[in-house]
Amino acid sequence: MDTHDVHSHAPALFAGTVLITGATQGLGLHLARDLAGRGATLLLHGRDRDRLERAAAEVRTISDGRAEIRTYLADLSDLDQVRSLAAAVRAAEPRLDVLVNNAVAGGGAEPLRRELSTQGHELRFAVNYLTPYLLIRELLPLLTASAPARVVQVASVGQSPVDFDDVMMERGYEGLEAYCRSKLAMIMSTFDLAATETPGSGVTFNALHPAHLMDTEGVRAYGLTPAVPVAEGVRPTVRLITDPALAEVSGRYFDRFTETAAHEQAYDPRARERLAALTRTLLA
Repeated sequence: MDTHDVHSHAPALFAGTVLITGATQGLGLHLARDLAGRGATLLLHGRDRDRLERAAAEVRTISDGRAEIRTYLADLSDLDQVRSLAAAVRAAEPRLDVLVNNAVAGGGAEPLRRELSTQGHELRFAVNYLTPYLLIRELLPLLTASAPARVVQVASVGQSPVDFDDVMMERGYEGLEAYCRSKLAMIMSTFDLAATETPGSGVTFNALHPAHLMDTEGVRAYGLTPAVPVAEGVRPTVRLITDPALAEVSGRYFDRFTETAAHEQAYDPRARERLAALTRTLLA
């Protein structure tokens, strides 16, 4: 028997405030539904106002109007909007218990077409790595003030090493490869944040692969065949958000429920230093 199913009929209550990026569809929307049923206060992010309001209305309906839900609009491919999003959250919210960096740019429907962010960075690297990192940095004061708090990074088992001679993939571009590099960069920064921020701060940082080939818009757009429903990714992610047993666990990578090793580059101090230095430059 899967021990994680033991209490699945009665979800544990969770009264914290949770910001979920990319909450209008896929895993983000499913997480919002689950957490609303547990009593969380939800801060839902989206980039399309109509879809964001529809998602919020759906989650309110599921919770019979009990869930406290607020919405935040931003295009995460624009770092200026990321900063504005964080500033809006800091100004409006008295606390933030959990940040879930879930929004993603997948392999793309035209994987050989290299796309750029507003600031001119390769799109997957920007949305899947730079934006989550910047959001953490901008919201860390609020998370620390709300401690104990958690940052949950929705990564992937698909990981490829960052090529520091061509970080923006100007040569031989392919969308899924760009996605895999960006997700490893996300995991590398998660480990770094845990090593440098956790002692005494009360904020933990963990990454996970929630489920393999979930039935999402991104998986289908790239042309892959979904293997499992999106709901499969919810329980592993909710566990990192709510499980009291993980309160002091930080700097780990999980494949669903199992702590496991990420790609070897994630444990290379020199690679992590190079990524951190590059990130400081790009976000300056």
